[in-house]
Amino acid sequence: MQTQKHISIYILCGGKSSRMQTEKGLVMFNNKPFIEWILEAVKPISNQIYLITENTDYSIYNYPLLADIHKNKGPVGGIHTALTHTNTQQNLILSCDIPMISTHIINRYLINSKVINSNIAFVSDSTRDYPLIGMYSVNNLQKFEDAIQQNHLKLMSLIQASTYHRIQVASRDFEALYNINTKDELRTLIQSRP
Repeated sequence: MQTQKHISIYILCGGKSSRMQTEKGLVMFNNKPFIEWILEAVKPISNQIYLITENTDYSIYNYPLLADIHKNKGPVGGIHTALTHTNTQQNLILSCDIPMISTHIINRYLINSKVINSNIAFVSDSTRDYPLIGMYSVNNLQKFEDAIQQNHLKLMSLIQASTYHRIQVASRDFEALYNINTKDELRTLIQSRP
């Protein structure tokens, strides 16, 4: 499959998760850290891959590590850092806690969809939105800059004040979207695997 030269990929590695009580991207699932599952999913899509983190433990993966420009601003700060750094119009933003994500899911719903050139496009299942499985145009940079200056750090509120597309995912693909925030959720995921 042809990699996309016009898309940059930013994985928000976050910090030490209070609910998981450890560095979330390095949590193990099926003998690999979460971050490895995500990297495997995105490598066929683009060779412009960046990890937004200050944690040098991630340097073993040989991708550039970017520290947040504005510290402790959550996902809004991470996306702002990505949009400040990027040299592409469209940017795939992913959280580090979605170990079931796949190349197929990203391509099907985001890269090859009609909304590829939207300002913001993200996936949704029947009950939840996943703004950290989304495409963000660099045109959003000023909005994210303003939000940080005003300390408006609720990502969905910021998105809803913008032009966006919510992409409904087929029920058979819901599992790929799940973000694992707690040890209980991780246990449930492990037990559900054959």
